[in-house]
Amino acid sequence: MDYTIVYYSAAVQEQILELPDGLAARYVVLTRRMIALGPNLGEPHTKAFGDGLFELRLKGREGIARVFICTLVGRRIVMLHSFIKKSERTPLREREIAEARLKEVKHANA
Repeated sequence: MDYTIVYYSAAVQEQILELPDGLAARYVVLTRRMIALGPNLGEPHTKAFGDGLFELRLKGREGIARVFICTLVGRRIVMLHSFIKKSERTPLREREIAEARLKEVKHANA
């Protein structure tokens, strides 16, 4: 049985759809794999942060983007937050946004 992908909000979905072409193409390829295989594709495609939080790693000629995701009961993958990376390390604020949304999603589905 395949996984399904849902978005934390319409704004998150719009941010992802507005990624530059190369990054958007990489997103499509990796999400197709996730639908078939699940959220943890392993590095370099995904990175687990613990407590159900994963980072989808997108790389293209336009740069690097990250999409924080989590999984829910019922084989649902939730896209929590996305951003285009401008520094070597993931900014703490970006991860904090994803972690807050993760808690909210888990609480709503408890």
